[in-house]
Amino acid sequence: MTFAEQVAPVVGPLRRAGVDALQINVGRLCNQACVHCHVDAGPKRTEVMSPDVAERILDWLAGTAVPTVDITGGAPEMAPCFRRLVARARALGRDVIVRHNLTIQQVAGYEDLPAFFAGQAVRVVASLPCYLKDNVDRQRGRGAHAASVAGLRRLNALGYGRPGSGLRLDLVYNPLGPSLPTPQEALRAAYAQHLRDEYGVVFNELLTITNVAINRFRLQLIREGALERYEKLLEEHFNPAVVARLMCRSLVSVDWLGYVYDCDFNQMLGMRLGNGTARRLWELRLDDLAGSKILTGRHCYACTAGAGSSCGGSLGREE
Repeated sequence: MTFAEQVAPVVGPLRRAGVDALQINVGRLCNQACVHCHVDAGPKRTEVMSPDVAERILDWLAGTAVPTVDITGGAPEMAPCFRRLVARARALGRDVIVRHNLTIQQVAGYEDLPAFFAGQAVRVVASLPCYLKDNVDRQRGRGAHAASVAGLRRLNALGYGRPGSGLRLDLVYNPLGPSLPTPQEALRAAYAQHLRDEYGVVFNELLTITNVAINRFRLQLIREGALERYEKLLEEHFNPAVVARLMCRSLVSVDWLGYVYDCDFNQMLGMRLGNGTARRLWELRLDDLAGSKILTGRHCYACTAGAGSSCGGSLGREE
């Protein structure tokens, strides 16, 4: 049974209800090369959004009431257009989320990122795939855990994650291997206690995200002979209760060239909105996006397995 056939009894043909968030992937350049990365990002990637594309996206945004701009990468901060995107989106009154890997703060020229984030009052969603040193370093490279803790402390010093500051700091957990995430609330408690007791670090929420078997993570699964087992695990744990809250039903994803997709995962697979039609964001009206049919594939089971998964964490409880 295809994913589309699986969700049809729940919501009928999967369609976008509206657009509450514009997710902008500014490219694949990153200071890291994590083993679970669905973007296949790394230091040698050359795909980076140009200032012209960024301005066209911002002009489109200015003509809409889309409330949230979600900026991702790669390490999005490495794109020359990044600070302009943040500042203008904030000037337009939009909430801005930055998908931040924490270790970029250690790279020369990016040390002031925490101050920039605080000055723009952006929501920082920081990737920390585990609270234990060995697990983080296995997934992200030696020294990544120490660099991440240092980054969290800088953010905390400016008020991020602290009650009453208005500066939200959320962390993201990804399983180390081919398994479903631990239940989000229980894992959040473990993160909070360990980070507070060991490092004096605080944060707001923990978002658990299921790894999607595409790009670098897919290759890892193939090398380990685990791909078929993992995909079967996701399909067997399909949860119809989370289908109505899938993130693709309320956001639209844009790549570094301005092309439009239903989500960041579809973007990495080249599944452009409109079944391959080459349309850029500024060639579409918001009304063209609301109600449009969503392209799906086997990879979509990652978002409906167990408690469900989205860029905002789990979608509900596992059935």
